[in-house]
Amino acid sequence: MKSNPARLEPKADKDTVRRHNLSLVLRAVHDGGEATRAGVAARVGLTRAAVSSLVEQLLESGFVTESGKTFSGQAGRPGTVLKVARTGVAGLGVEVNVDYVSVCVTDLSGDDRVRLTEHTDNRGDRPADVLARAAAIASHALESAAELDLRPVGVQLALPGLVSGGTVRQAPNLGWNGVAAQDIFARALAERLPVGSDNEANLAALAELWFGDLGRERTFLYLSGEIGVGGALVLGGELLRGAHGFAGEIGHVVVDPDGPECRCGSRGCLEQYAGQRAVLRAAGIDENAGLPGMAQLESRARAEDAQAVAAIRQAGAKLGLVLSGAVNLLDPDTVVLGGIYRTLMPWLSPPADRELSHRVVSGLWLAGSGRLRASSLTGDAARGGAALVVRDVLADPVAYA
Repeated sequence: MKSNPARLEPKADKDTVRRHNLSLVLRAVHDGGEATRAGVAARVGLTRAAVSSLVEQLLESGFVTESGKTFSGQAGRPGTVLKVARTGVAGLGVEVNVDYVSVCVTDLSGDDRVRLTEHTDNRGDRPADVLARAAAIASHALESAAELDLRPVGVQLALPGLVSGGTVRQAPNLGWNGVAAQDIFARALAERLPVGSDNEANLAALAELWFGDLGRERTFLYLSGEIGVGGALVLGGELLRGAHGFAGEIGHVVVDPDGPECRCGSRGCLEQYAGQRAVLRAAGIDENAGLPGMAQLESRARAEDAQAVAAIRQAGAKLGLVLSGAVNLLDPDTVVLGGIYRTLMPWLSPPADRELSHRVVSGLWLAGSGRLRASSLTGDAARGGAALVVRDVLADPVAYA
């Protein structure tokens, strides 16, 4: 009996190949900051003639511009310098957190061009009302973007808690369970823009990866310190999401099974010792004071107030305890602390460092090694969300032309 012949995959058609090559060229200009046609050709492995044709299409579509500068470092006549456009296609990121909403518009280079933040306590409000407020702020950001000749082509929503398939499965500090946040937000925005969603720590970690000070490091653990404590793991430049998209919930790792009750239903979670409310409470400050309370805490710590310093150090020790287990399990190059932890690092990092140096078995995490670091000023979840939209554009510019 004759066997069936092997199934042959059809060859890619010319349109598919051209779309792929347009993406290659656009990403080469984006990643290089500035580049000539000859430089792009050398980088992507296409002929200069092919690159010139692709560049003309990208110029016509408004994705790249010619800077007016020339570069004569290679043989032949000087080449005109290309860079991604500062106008036109853009990304919109919207972070909804427990006590604030932050909205960011980035251009194709990833630069933060519009930023609106509203500090408001979202606890106790209906999810639809919270998301409607977020949509209203996003609409104002879109108006500001239009004045800069920027046109966001998508929205990425950053949300606390367990997020999957556009739904917040559980956000203990907001009291949300099974909230179809993505659809609710999209209807409230009333704009014909595609909306995606992800966990806020995941998007903040991506912002740190793309815009932070990590150098060549591409494997790190990111912690987002807010009222809740979120986490994300980046492995080789890619997010580790887990089987269901819920990886990184380090704030609900149990420190003491007999500890304080947590909103998640467990007891003694890290959040109950190192979350914003816990630190303020330990310092003798109203735990619901929010941003003013954090400013008071930092001011008192700088003045060497004993109770404030002790509260932060206690949180640092608990962080170090949990982080040492995560480092032993996952072996990241670096741990990056964002959110409230970034400004508290002078008092937070020494006790956390000590726990890591005592408990990490590899011996690589010596106190003062620099492996525990503060997040950069350039990254947060809203910017990470907007940049994720831009990454989709870079992957297929034809779809957004």
